[in-house]
Amino acid sequence: MPLWHVFRNRRGEAIAREITQVLVSRRTAYQLLEIVDTVTYGRTLYLDHKIQSAALDEFIYHEALVQPAMLLAERPRRVFVAGGGEGATLREVLRHRTVERLVMVDIDAEAVAACREHLAAWHQGAFDDPRVELVHADARQVLADSGEQFDVVIIDITDPLTEGPSYRLFTVEFYQLVAARLAPGGVLAVQAESTDIGTWDAHLAVVHTVRQVFPYVAPYRAHVPSFVESWGFLVASRTRAADQLAPAEVDARLQAAGITDLRFYDGVTHQALFQLPRMLRAAQARWTRVITDAAPIVLDV
Repeated sequence: MPLWHVFRNRRGEAIAREITQVLVSRRTAYQLLEIVDTVTYGRTLYLDHKIQSAALDEFIYHEALVQPAMLLAERPRRVFVAGGGEGATLREVLRHRTVERLVMVDIDAEAVAACREHLAAWHQGAFDDPRVELVHADARQVLADSGEQFDVVIIDITDPLTEGPSYRLFTVEFYQLVAARLAPGGVLAVQAESTDIGTWDAHLAVVHTVRQVFPYVAPYRAHVPSFVESWGFLVASRTRAADQLAPAEVDARLQAAGITDLRFYDGVTHQALFQLPRMLRAAQARWTRVITDAAPIVLDV
């Protein structure tokens, strides 16, 4: 009999995938960790029953999350990553030769160790790069305790579930802290939840919350097939909106950075990412709720 892995995609809906091997299935101090091989999408990482990335299409998510912010910053030297346990976010940042220091803070050492062992195709040795400092701690506390300034801050964390390991990194207080740690011209990138109709409330809340802190906030989305939905992101800065980068400028900046082997992202794709449908733009314009430490968003998953 085939072995199936079932995860809940949204209220009233579950996704079942045939698997050929279970490599990891255990509860860490922070979350349920599962790494399995699937028939359709290859090796797949789940945390707390939610898909995080899959071998077939992880490059879509990670290139979309990292590259717009890195290009907007122009010649970024110091980068801070919150989360990113697979190491693929590190991989994308390290494509930029200007990077001299990359601090990655992920609270779950056990999950990161499992990813280092089983997801080599994701990280491609990025954890061993001498520019990387890996810290297992609360990313918010690390930023609060640090006086260091960063050119880019990338938030690649799990969903903001109440009492989960990530919800305090989606609040206006946290984004104010990030703003204080960004160097002049610095850029923030955030994974910003599903943009699909019926499930986009968390995305709207994240976008609206970041807009309380940064004058230029550009939300965008990319369809990730293994997620079975379009996933939201945003880039924020004090100086320029990412959606104002023209395709030719994006391609020129990629060429100047020596980045020629991306599979998903380029100038034309950059322009397409920010072309949101009318219904989503209207929902963003109407949204008024701000996420705070006292009132985090609650996802019904």
